[in-house]
Amino acid sequence: MAARADAWPELSATRLWPTMETLQLWAQIVGKVRLSQTPWLNHGWHVTLRVSARGLATGLIPHGGVGFEMEFDFIASELVIRVSDGGERRIGFKPGTVADFYAEVMGALTALGVACRIDQTPDEMAEATPFPEDRRHRAYDAEVARDYWRALVQVDRVLNGFRTRFLGKCSPVHLFWGAFDLAVTRFSGRRAPLHPGGVPHLPDAVTREAYSHEVSSAGFWPGDPGRGPCFYAYAYPAPPGFEAAAVEPPARWDAGLGEFLLPYEAVRTADDPDAVLSAFLESTYAAAADLGGWDRAALECAEGRPRHPRWVG
Repeated sequence: MAARADAWPELSATRLWPTMETLQLWAQIVGKVRLSQTPWLNHGWHVTLRVSARGLATGLIPHGGVGFEMEFDFIASELVIRVSDGGERRIGFKPGTVADFYAEVMGALTALGVACRIDQTPDEMAEATPFPEDRRHRAYDAEVARDYWRALVQVDRVLNGFRTRFLGKCSPVHLFWGAFDLAVTRFSGRRAPLHPGGVPHLPDAVTREAYSHEVSSAGFWPGDPGRGPCFYAYAYPAPPGFEAAAVEPPARWDAGLGEFLLPYEAVRTADDPDAVLSAFLESTYAAAADLGGWDRAALECAEGRPRHPRWVG
């Protein structure tokens, strides 16, 4: 059943951006903790955050004989750190400096016996002030953060339904804290040309490993000061003619980003938001797969249903 339209909160660039900028930097600190402790998994899947019942969570992070997890709890407005030996610390969300938040997180991990050393420089952001040196006052609005998370709950559900319609290799639905986007990626199974790299403040080796194979990727991005929240879709490598493909609903091709963009507002205000977003996901994937010569018959399947295994004849 499609979600009610009022389950999709109103979001705008003006309302979102100050809090999203702060939250992205906080998420980078938490994500880099996971990065420092977790063995590398293909395409950086080991460092992402997942949408949870209260916010965004790391999942279990190994640390010697124990494990710990970190969760952005947008209901209680705090970062919760739990260790498998019973230890717990909570850090309240409030306006302030990134340096102070960083110090609180590192201090809490040390007090819990799971101290970590991380790369202190933000990734994929124009401003790359190391966390301990970032003393600019940052905004944080708890209501804005909760509305953003409420939107993520809806987007996560639709993206996961889309994911079940693919038998080939496919990523989880997860949030990359570098670009701060919730994404799902399908793979053709073929190797891709070497990626040129050049992503700001990100080693080329990371980008090239992430795009080692052909992909069709889509997701949700909260935007920036000049662009509101939107859904996106791209292919790597982009097959000839991809930018001119007819997609549903009509979406704008952004030549600078090299991807299709669909405003969040167009989905939120639709009579059936789920159907509109699903049409965008399916049509952009179909354009990438058809123009790229993917073996669609071998890769696709009907949408998964609860309690019904895939039929194998």
